[in-house]
Amino acid sequence: MPIAALPVAYHLPAADKTLLVHHVLNDFYGPLPTAPRRSPMRELISTVLSHRTTHRDEELAYDRMLETFGDWAAVEQAPTAELAHAIRTTRWPDTQAPRIQEILRRIRAEFGAYSLDALADWPTEKALTWLTDMPGIGLKTASLVLLFNFQKPVLPVDTHVHRVAQRVGLIGPKTSVEKAHQVLLAQLPADAVALLNFHKHNYWLGQHICFFAKPDCPRCPLKGVCNHYLEHYGPADEAALAEVPRSWEGEKLH
Repeated sequence: MPIAALPVAYHLPAADKTLLVHHVLNDFYGPLPTAPRRSPMRELISTVLSHRTTHRDEELAYDRMLETFGDWAAVEQAPTAELAHAIRTTRWPDTQAPRIQEILRRIRAEFGAYSLDALADWPTEKALTWLTDMPGIGLKTASLVLLFNFQKPVLPVDTHVHRVAQRVGLIGPKTSVEKAHQVLLAQLPADAVALLNFHKHNYWLGQHICFFAKPDCPRCPLKGVCNHYLEHYGPADEAALAEVPRSWEGEKLH
């Protein structure tokens, strides 16, 4: 629906509001395909490297790691201090290096190769349990790999998605990031396309509009449904809704 025609709907039940947010952001950012953005191994290791690290520094660490050691076998067998040096642009390289080596060891032991392709045939819960049993892999990382690469019906919730969901009123103010995975998933269709779009669109909104400090509420396409907007600005009128661009007009998205 056009943003300017969005009804003011602050008091919808959370499940209805979640679906409305999904449709509004689909219009705002445009729907995304489910084609994987990178290989399963890269998705997994890059996400481990990304913890509290900028996208640029995560990419730099990943590239340096493979440029230095050449392949996953060499990364697993490298002196841990040398691996930590190669990934030094991450937040905690001395912690991440042994985690990555243990992850690689377990993948090789389970599948006989440095590949996650077999997860495509695993039940979703089994795959989640196996991935999250490894060091440094939480529910968000496991869900990213399973959704992006294998189109499993899971929903990654990072700090951006969690912040947006709390402010808009899709989850309670005390709902943890871990709990939010289940709460939001239950409110959305069990469809990989819908779940991927919901994740990415809310991630972008948190990254570029719904900042942790000083959110840019006047530019937000969710101002007609967001509890935070209602609390700080009052109900959005037609003029306020009409100020929002009909589609994303800003920084490059990734």
